[in-house]
Amino acid sequence: MLATKETILTLIPQRPPMVMVDKLIYSDEQKAITGFSIREGNIFCSKGRFLEAGLIENMAQSAALHTGWMARQQTAGKMKKPAVGVIGALKNLRVFRLPEVNSEIKTEITVLTKIFNASMISGRVKAGDDVLAECEMKIFLQE
Repeated sequence: MLATKETILTLIPQRPPMVMVDKLIYSDEQKAITGFSIREGNIFCSKGRFLEAGLIENMAQSAALHTGWMARQQTAGKMKKPAVGVIGALKNLRVFRLPEVNSEIKTEITVLTKIFNASMISGRVKAGDDVLAECEMKIFLQE
């Protein structure tokens, strides 16, 4: 485990109740794996399920966490503020199943391309071995 809840809040711009990642499990230059425990009362839960919007936000925040972690590594821990990103587009979004409240999801993001302040990532959310959702996402970092 590279980062837990407390550290994550220093690496992403989101604040509760909008935080949809609570573990950084793995990160390298191109890829990150995050974890998230879905709890009752989450703003993206309805009727005992974590909704599509929550899955998309989880993938976006996984990308933000990757960006924050890499920035911290490159600045020897002296990063100022986490970069704010904006989703510019979703491509090939597929949702296969909505996870239940009180379950844990793992999300893998891979940076496909990065040009200036724009990145294209692929994201895949899983519960155990089951793929729940996947997409490509274009993200723009604000300066």
